[in-house]
Amino acid sequence: MVFNKIKKSIASVFKVGDEQPEYIEIDLGKEVKKAKVIVHPFVLKSYEDVNPILNSLREGYTIAVIDFKTLKKRDIIELKRAISKIKKTVDALEGDISGFGENIILATPGFAEIYKSKAIPKPANDVVRE
Repeated sequence: MVFNKIKKSIASVFKVGDEQPEYIEIDLGKEVKKAKVIVHPFVLKSYEDVNPILNSLREGYTIAVIDFKTLKKRDIIELKRAISKIKKTVDALEGDISGFGENIILATPGFAEIYKSKAIPKPANDVVRE
């Protein structure tokens, strides 16, 4: 009898029998965004065009393809400054940078690496005797 009274008082405190969920799900309507790599082309027309390139590289998911032909024709000193600034930022991000052809640079953040083939040394000019 005393045991039943204690059992009822404990059950009323912990509400045994009424199963209440431990948590409530709330749908905020937010979609989980998947991280995608973006290959973004840029054109360097002046030194000021470097900032959008650096900002996109700092975001971490952008591979920059930079065409510097216009700046090369206008001012070679500004071009050297711009490339130097891009290189320093890429190095700080532990990324990679490489030139393709005469007018294009590829810059990547740390998650990507640019394949650079090792140059095969040309054989010395040996005299071929017959």
